[in-house]
Amino acid sequence: MIPPAFLQDLLSRTDIVSVVGRTVQLKKAGINYKGLCPFHGEKSPSFVVSPTRQTYHCFGCGVHGNAVGFLMEQSGLGFIDAVKDLAREVGMNVPEEESSPAERARAAEEKSRRITLTEVMSRAGDHYRAELKASPRAIAYLKGRGLSGEIAARFGLGYAPAGPHSLASAFGQYDDPLLIEAGLVIHRNEEGEDGRRYDRFRDRIMFPIRNVQGETIGFGGRVLDRGEPKYLNSPETPLFVKGRELYGLFEARSALREHGHVLVTEGYMDVVALAQLGFANAVATLGTACTADHVAKLCRFTDQVVFSFDGDAAGRRAAVRAMEAALPHAQDTRSFKFLFLPTEHDPDSFVRTEGADAFRERVAAAVPLSLQMIEVASADCDLASVEGRARLIAQAEPLWRALPEGVLRLQMVAEFARSARMETSDLGQRWGTEKPQRTKSRSAPYDGTHAARPPLPMPMSRGSMGGRQPLIARRPEDRAATLLLQASHWWSDLSDADHTLLCELPDWHGELFRWLDQWLMHDDPAPWSILQTHLQDQPWASAAHPLVEAALRDGIPPMQEDLPPTLQQIRRGDLFKLPGRG
Repeated sequence: MIPPAFLQDLLSRTDIVSVVGRTVQLKKAGINYKGLCPFHGEKSPSFVVSPTRQTYHCFGCGVHGNAVGFLMEQSGLGFIDAVKDLAREVGMNVPEEESSPAERARAAEEKSRRITLTEVMSRAGDHYRAELKASPRAIAYLKGRGLSGEIAARFGLGYAPAGPHSLASAFGQYDDPLLIEAGLVIHRNEEGEDGRRYDRFRDRIMFPIRNVQGETIGFGGRVLDRGEPKYLNSPETPLFVKGRELYGLFEARSALREHGHVLVTEGYMDVVALAQLGFANAVATLGTACTADHVAKLCRFTDQVVFSFDGDAAGRRAAVRAMEAALPHAQDTRSFKFLFLPTEHDPDSFVRTEGADAFRERVAAAVPLSLQMIEVASADCDLASVEGRARLIAQAEPLWRALPEGVLRLQMVAEFARSARMETSDLGQRWGTEKPQRTKSRSAPYDGTHAARPPLPMPMSRGSMGGRQPLIARRPEDRAATLLLQASHWWSDLSDADHTLLCELPDWHGELFRWLDQWLMHDDPAPWSILQTHLQDQPWASAAHPLVEAALRDGIPPMQEDLPPTLQQIRRGDLFKLPGRG
């Protein structure tokens, strides 16, 4: 256990801009730095590093943290190793007094064992690649599948010979327990014998499974001819957990940024063949259904995921499981789609038969998550009957509740209501998105410690169509509150002086901005639909709610260009003037 006081001291001495800047090209942007997010593909920078707060945040994928968290995410280090690396850079010694000698010994042993297993897997991969070069039959098979030597080398493909003890030539001690622990050798005790050992993989094309650091952590083997099972995976080991790893993710990282999305397929050969045909942004699950861990890992690299499945019943079932895994991660800035190919095709055969352009068109026309949710919810429902539509709503509710708070979740209430021929407000009340008397309660007078200011004459602003419309925020401080509650991510773009100005405002405005500052120190920026649920217990909520609700009702969008002149007016004390939109 690392003492919290030491961790705080370490972070205060660490320059997060320097830490992040080793792997991300950063440019100065006001008091912060910006760059392309290293955890998902994007073309315009939304990754912000704050030297004053010593934090990073991506407004695209939502990832955020401090220097320790960045090292853990980017380099795959454990917490202790990341802290030690930072401490070494600033010349600090990590205290370990709170860990017992036995705990430290166990941790060191576990780390040593993982390193040793990684070395074993690496040596096995070298052996399989050498055997591939020596096997004309295996080479002919790969060429028959249309794979080039370049692609085979890129993915580290190999061949496990048919003999039961091929690995004995690669390891001096074939009875080494590490070979069994790594899943390379099977030891079977049989009655009347001391037991026998033999290679797990025999007469198979070998696909090394790599983690995001490029280390081989497992293998997948495919039979060359007929045989069962067609694909055989490594068992789960201290290095390899099927439900967390994705084949081809290490090789696809740069392609994800180029293509802007990831293709999730069902097999090793799909990934390798698609890379050969120009789609290097494909990955595959490892013989298991797509899990929430899979989706979370993908969202570190891209905010657009396309699941590709066969159009048969098995493919439809796989799509349902993938959709269920994606729902908790479906933030408003992410896109999940579902591509269903004809039953006679997998991605490899479709591209070869129909061409790359036809496949791109299929990807572009993939079914969005919202429609997939409706299709799954309406399965086996007779929508021509009241009973069928009631069943749709019953099946839709758990899917809807799995979505995170945000605009998509709100919009899906209307979509499900439309499918069931219901009023959106009725379904909203049933699911708890709308409460009776909500608007009236928000319009109640402010009853905090400071009296609400009396209303002023409504100022006017030039509208986008040349007309004039009322500005909802009568005072600059009201306007600042309205803007920042609707677009809380703008707070990080303000200077320290701006933060101080707003947080030290009198009455309820200062309380609001101090609350917002504390929120953004511990949580992600959030849209108004989320913030409003968290601030409703604050004493100033009844004063802030009507400002934002009136702006939304009148269709006045927040514009960042209004914020600087608004802050300037607050500084000057011009409480009765407002910036126009020109």
